[in-house]
Formats: sequence, C-alpha cells, structure tokens
Amino acid sequence: MSAQLATRSVRVQLSAPVLFVLLVVALLPGCSSETKQQAAQTETYPVIQPVITDTIYAKEYVADIQAVQNVEIRTRIEGYLDRIYVDEGTFVQKGQLLFTVSNPEYREELLKAQASLKNAMAEAKTADVEVKSVSLLAGKQIISGIELEKAQAKLAASQAKIDEARTSETAARLKLALTQIRAPFAGTIDRIPNKVGSLVGEGTLLTTLSDNRQVFAYFNVPEGEYLDFMTAHNPLQKRAVSLLLANNRLHGSPGAIEKVDGQIDRSTGNIAFRARFANPRNLLKHGSSGKVRMNQTVTNALLIPQQAAFELQDKLFVFVVGADNRVQMRSFVPRLRLPQLYVVGSGLSASDRILYEGIQTVKEGDIIQPKLLSAPQVMAQLARQ
Repeated sequence: MSAQLATRSVRVQLSAPVLFVLLVVALLPGCSSETKQQAAQTETYPVIQPVITDTIYAKEYVADIQAVQNVEIRTRIEGYLDRIYVDEGTFVQKGQLLFTVSNPEYREELLKAQASLKNAMAEAKTADVEVKSVSLLAGKQIISGIELEKAQAKLAASQAKIDEARTSETAARLKLALTQIRAPFAGTIDRIPNKVGSLVGEGTLLTTLSDNRQVFAYFNVPEGEYLDFMTAHNPLQKRAVSLLLANNRLHGSPGAIEKVDGQIDRSTGNIAFRARFANPRNLLKHGSSGKVRMNQTVTNALLIPQQAAFELQDKLFVFVVGADNRVQMRSFVPRLRLPQLYVVGSGLSASDRILYEGIQTVKEGDIIQPKLLSAPQVMAQLARQ
C-alpha cells in the first residue's frame, strides 16, 4: 500500500515540471506576436499628403517635317532636254534658268505668226488708203455710198486679222518661252532624273525644288490634350515649341505653333498641329522626321511621388494611413506619369496620408507611427532629380 502511494507521489512530482514547461512554451508565441505589434506601433514611418498645384511638363509628339515650299518642276511642252544649268543640291534664286527644252517647231510657229501679223498689218494699211480714196470720191458723188461702206468693211476685216495675228504671235512666243524652265522661287534643287538629250513630254518631272530656309513640323495631338492646350493659352498667341531631331539633339532654333486643323480625325481621335521653325543652316530637309517638344500645363494637378506607389496586377497602389494609424492598400489611376511624380486622375485626395518610405516592410493592416513630411519640399526635391 505504502509502495503504491509512493509511486503516485513520484508521478505527481514528475508531471508538475512538465506542465510548467508546456505552459511556458504555449505563452511564448503570444508574447512574440504582442512584442512585434508593439514594435510596429512604435516604429516611425515617413508619410506625405498629395500636393495640389499647377504643373508644367514637356510632352513630345512625332512630327513630319516639310519645307515651307516644295514643288515639282515639270515640263509643259514636248521636246528634247537641251541643257541642264544646275546640279543636284544646288541653291538657286527665283527666276534662275534651270533647263532648256529644244523644239524647233515652236520657233517656226513664232516666225509664221510674226509673218502673218506683218501681212495683216499691210492689208489693213491698204484698206485704210482705199477707204480714204473712196470717201473722197463719194464726197464728190462720183461713186455711191455703198462703195464707201464696202471699203470701210474691208478695213474692219483687216484690223480683225491684225488682232488675230497678234494673238497667234503671243501664243507662239509663250510656247517658245516654255522651252526655258526657270525657278519659281529660291530653293534647293533635288535629284535630276533626266539627262541632256532625253526625250521629255508634257508633264515630265525634271526635278523638285524645296525652300528649306524655314520648315513646317506637322504633328498630331489627342483631343484631350488639345482641349487643355486651348483652354490654358490664348489661341491668338503663338506657342513656343522646340524640335528634337532624329539624333536626339535639339534643333538650334526654337519654333512656334501657327495653325491647328479645323476638325478632329475620328479614326484616331487626334487633331493636327503645325509649327514653324527657322532653318538657317539648311540642316532640316523636306521629309525629315523628329519630335516636337511642347510644354503643357495641368491646372490643379494632384501630385504624389512615384516611389510611394507600387504595381500589383497591372494596377497602381499606395498605402494610405488611416485615422487609427493603420495602413490600408488603395488603388489609384494616374492621369500622367512625370519624372519622379504621378499626376493622380482618380482614387486619391489631397487629405490622404500616404506612406512615403517603407512600402516593402509593412503589410495591410499594420499599425505604424506616422511622421508627416513637408510635401512641397519633397516634391521640389523630386522635380530636381
């Protein structure tokens, strides 16, 4: 009996330490979780509030560069290309002789027209003498008045022949002048496809002449940005722009927007703008490509730093700190992506407190100790980066 009691006593004594150990082990996770939560509550994180301000940003648009004047030089008559007075790439002045087309028929037509004019003038002179003679005889009643009327009609017919011959001579002279092709304006000669001796017909392309001293840059602007542009600026004032060349260097001369198309392309939702640029070095050519860089203004833009946002499943999120200092994920839609900044389109307001740093170390529902930063200073620093 005493042996059994001893055995039970030993069992109780052995099981008490084991129970204590189990209790300690069971309490450890709770203490650890509580410690972590307390640590999170005491850890300080910088937060920032979105800034509302007018923002200017540079937007680039693909541009098609064209010469202010660019025309094809074509023949207006048939013949053989007799002479070429200029070379490809040469700058020519207005009225300078470029080509001559040989066609002896036009000179012969002019000579015939001149001879016909002389003959008509001689006939008219004879008719005039006859009228004077008949008029004298009719005055003496030697001949009837009918003879005088006939003489006067003959004179009128002779004068009509003079007019006709003079018109023919003018036409022949114009045709002969068309054998000489001159520059309609000052510009640069393009490729000359035909050589001396080539047979050319009416409308044959001889070359293209481009005045590149100033160029137009045509570019398309989305309808929304067009409306921002028109409401933010006086439409009657020319807007300064710059031109980024194909080698990613800025054109040396600034330009200005001159014209906006009268309608929006329904298929693209864009409207065409035209800017003019000086080209003193003749660097830009007709058909060149580039990008027009234009400063745009967004009124009352809501700005947040890009480093405060993160992307998840093709959406942008930030951690918003609530009144209880608990962080919650919230998605937003950006209106614009600027260097270091987002212009918020929807999803956030100026009163929101946004986690600025530490987005990789917190999670949904964590409680933090926020430290509000000066948003204007932060934005200014980011804008300078």
